[in-house]
Amino acid sequence: MQILVLILGMVLLPKACALKCFECIPDVSGSCAQTTKDCPSNTQCGSVRVTSYAGGSKLVDIKGKSCAAAEECVQASINFGVSQTLITSKCCTSDLCNTQDAPVGSISSPNGKKCFQCDGNDCTKTLNCNGNEDYCISTTVTAGGQKASLKGCASKVICSGTQSAQIAGIGGAEISCCQGDLCNSAISTTAGLLLFVTPLISLVLFS
Repeated sequence: MQILVLILGMVLLPKACALKCFECIPDVSGSCAQTTKDCPSNTQCGSVRVTSYAGGSKLVDIKGKSCAAAEECVQASINFGVSQTLITSKCCTSDLCNTQDAPVGSISSPNGKKCFQCDGNDCTKTLNCNGNEDYCISTTVTAGGQKASLKGCASKVICSGTQSAQIAGIGGAEISCCQGDLCNSAISTTAGLLLFVTPLISLVLFS
């Protein structure tokens, strides 16, 4: 009898624990229509925000909501010197609890780590990493039929297999990360882009 109860509990519990969450997937313009969604078991309700800054000015502020796995409830940053993109999220575990937007990300203080950055064809300049940017990143993106390279600092979650695959899925980005000061030292001969925002918009979409 106890075994039967245990089996029934294992079968029925995931369904009982599944949440209904608000969903709002932004389009290219950053706007979205909010709906509700029945989420898979073992997920939470989440709000996420992608904010990009350049020269001290906010250039991009995109908000989204959906179901989220625990590993997608993150605070992360990617910093190329000329621009910095912050990803903030807010997750909760009750029906339709993701009513509020995730908070706006703010640029943190330098953390003592250093990585190379690109300035046009010159990828030998150093960049002070901020906050939880504990990895160096090198990426090549395709824009307008031309490849461009960028280097800088990134949070660990940006370099994870899941997130880097999402980023690579848009814009033809190729990403490599390393840990240690100035470890992204390979010389690049391609022109740098002013901003690297479009591939990061994929992070708004909870997979």
